Amino acid sequence: MTPRRKLAFLALALYVTTLAVPAAIAATLYAGLAAQEREVLRQVAAERLPMLLLVAASALFACVGAARWLIGAYVLPLRRLTEQVRVLLGANEQLELASAGAREVAELSAAVNRLAADRRRLRQDAEALAREARERLEEERNRLAALMSELAQGVLVCNAEGRILLYNEQARALLTAGGREALIGLGRSVFGVIDREQVAHALERLRRALERGEQPAPARFVTATPAGRLLKAQAAPVASDGVVAGIVMTLDDVTGILDREAQRLGLLQALAAGVRSPVANLRAAAENLAAYPDMEAARRSRFVDIVAAESRTLSQSLNDALREYADALKASLTLEDMRAADLLGVARRRLESSVGVTVDAGAIDESLWLRVDSFAMIQAFGFLCGKLREEYGVRGVRFSAAARERFVQLDLAWSGAIVASDALALWETQPMHAGGQQTALSLREVLGRHGAEAWLERTGPGGERSGVLRFLLPAGEPVAPPARPARPAESRPEYYDFDLFRYAEQASELGERRLSALSYTVFDTETTGLEPSAGDEIISIGAVRIVNGRLLKGEVFERLVNPRRPLNRESARVHGIEAETLAAEPGIEAVLPAFHRFCEDAVLVAHNAAFDMRFLELKEAATGVRFTQPVLDTLLLSAALHPSQEDQRLEAIAERLGVRLIGRHTALGDALLEAEIFLRLLPLLEERGIVTLGQALEASRQTYYSRLRY
Repeated sequence: MTPRRKLAFLALALYVTTLAVPAAIAATLYAGLAAQEREVLRQVAAERLPMLLLVAASALFACVGAARWLIGAYVLPLRRLTEQVRVLLGANEQLELASAGAREVAELSAAVNRLAADRRRLRQDAEALAREARERLEEERNRLAALMSELAQGVLVCNAEGRILLYNEQARALLTAGGREALIGLGRSVFGVIDREQVAHALERLRRALERGEQPAPARFVTATPAGRLLKAQAAPVASDGVVAGIVMTLDDVTGILDREAQRLGLLQALAAGVRSPVANLRAAAENLAAYPDMEAARRSRFVDIVAAESRTLSQSLNDALREYADALKASLTLEDMRAADLLGVARRRLESSVGVTVDAGAIDESLWLRVDSFAMIQAFGFLCGKLREEYGVRGVRFSAAARERFVQLDLAWSGAIVASDALALWETQPMHAGGQQTALSLREVLGRHGAEAWLERTGPGGERSGVLRFLLPAGEPVAPPARPARPAESRPEYYDFDLFRYAEQASELGERRLSALSYTVFDTETTGLEPSAGDEIISIGAVRIVNGRLLKGEVFERLVNPRRPLNRESARVHGIEAETLAAEPGIEAVLPAFHRFCEDAVLVAHNAAFDMRFLELKEAATGVRFTQPVLDTLLLSAALHPSQEDQRLEAIAERLGVRLIGRHTALGDALLEAEIFLRLLPLLEERGIVTLGQALEASRQTYYSRLRY
């Protein structure tokens, strides 16, 4: 109920009470009078009516004044005191409560201030005890950070849902090399920088090993970054109670290694061309010597000289090639030793879910190991099964595996269709695609990478329609499961507490997610003026991320923007940015897409967000960028929590919540200030029962300030 309504109800109640008492007395006396006395009383009342009305009006004014005094002295001060106590308990324990209002309210404020002082002393004592433990923990974290920074490899840790929990500077450098920004940051999805299918494939292999009760060997794969570089990744699981809770990936740049591989292929081609002529000459000389054993000595000597010269030339060519060959890699980057049963088990689930064919497991020797690029080979199986289904109606296949000397024979068999003899030759040259996934590699290139062969066979007695695609793949070496380190019974392992390991994607709508479980991008803009619809433009954007309740000051966005129009003098005096500074900066069409990528997978937060969002909305057509995320406004949230506070400016809210004012009137400085305020508001919202994003948005919509439009 608003203060105005409270005043009206209280004044009316006092007025009714004031009139009710004399009216009741008069009615009682009137009922006991005789008829003549009643007539006399009516005549007296009629003569004194103006005076009675004046008394009633005076009583009304007196009741209104009393009600106003009661509300001003007790109700409003108590309401403000309640809001201040909530801030004191939830955000700013240094807040000194005001002692406005009646003497009793002032005494209550003083008592609460004394209790708050006692609470602060107790908290200081508790913090002193905890500080030593935090310092020890911080020392351990610093050691971990120092170790991570010294590693030559990039390190990336993510949970089972692909959210990044930890990364080092080497990983950031590898994933941002090449000039294009890669969105790597705590709480962000790893699938923004590493191919989703490859990470999912690695996780599936690791889970399968854990299901068998083994310590899984690291999974290896090669992936391309958004900048076009190639990284070799090795993934190891973070297991909890036999379940993969996350993975640790080490990253190496292998772009140059592939360049050397291309160089090696070029050298082999040059070698083939270089030895063709000497070999032909040697063959001709040898055939002449063999065909004419009785030829004259001079002629024989010439042929012998030819053989010697060409032999020297051939030997020199081979030596040069071998010397160059030593600088290139012989083995494929992604080949690794893997159990054949594991490869076919993963392939079975992938084919059934993405291609839509049923897969049966035939005879598979569990002791067989392959030297294989499992990701590329499963893509090849999916491509072939897709072709069999599309072109020949094959709905089910059967896998089997057997040893063949130094190779492993994998059979992909089916019944019910006769495949053309030249089908495999046609399929080998086509880019592979299956289940909506496509790769630039062809089947022939995959087989060539493995040094493998494949052919089509028709089987079955009599007229049975069936076929087999047979693969010969190089055999691998069995890899023993890593031994679990022995640990004394009295010791216990130490773990770093990564809170995001407990993070899991919710199946519910985003509005039903808890505020504490969301990631946020807090942003602010500086502009040429205050009228976006009249042509004012953005000149600066600053933003910072909040993940898992932590302000990540190392993950910020700060850009200047050339507005291509004059600056308003009043605005320039506020933000201090000169037109000359902006002349060399990019336009909004270059900056806004980068800011949009920075904000992905996050709820936007701003102060007086309607103003900033209007600028962004007006640039949708020019930049092709739309911000569709939910938006929270610290102005509206503060107004919802503290409706009795008249001042909702950023500075006033910061003062109430105990946030220091630093770096005002710069986009990044204001964004950092707003982020600190937002973190202080979260526990106050929870105390009021506002715990989900939907509840926060609804509470914001109920405030007066939500009507503002720009």
